[in-house]
Amino acid sequence: MALDGLELHHHAIRIVPGREEATRNFFGDVLGLHPDPGAREVPGIPLLWMDVGQSQVHLFALEGVSEHARTPDRDPFTPHVAFGVPDITAARAELDRLEAVYWRIGRDEQLQIFLHDPSGNMIELHQAGTCRCKADERGA
Repeated sequence: MALDGLELHHHAIRIVPGREEATRNFFGDVLGLHPDPGAREVPGIPLLWMDVGQSQVHLFALEGVSEHARTPDRDPFTPHVAFGVPDITAARAELDRLEAVYWRIGRDEQLQIFLHDPSGNMIELHQAGTCRCKADERGA
């Protein structure tokens, strides 16, 4: 068996520090995206969360390894794609059954699981309905 019920929630990419305004203008004026006005803040890391239909692009201005990293390869501010899952506890149990290598932050419904695909791309899994990624779930 594999994970099922995945929803694409966001794609997180890095931007060059100091270019936040130019990036916001590009994503807004060129791509026609709008910022999520209720996006959370992380002290010391400029963030832009841009709505793309029912998903988002998360942009963060950062170079190198963030202060939130446990190790250089376990940095939640590494570019990644994030999926919502119907039941994060069941997803974690399935990853354990599959003997998948992952790391996590948070707990209970705020649990985020991170793993790498065979090419080194980072994937995030989190409980669907607990984030702001889907506009219809936040009344936008």
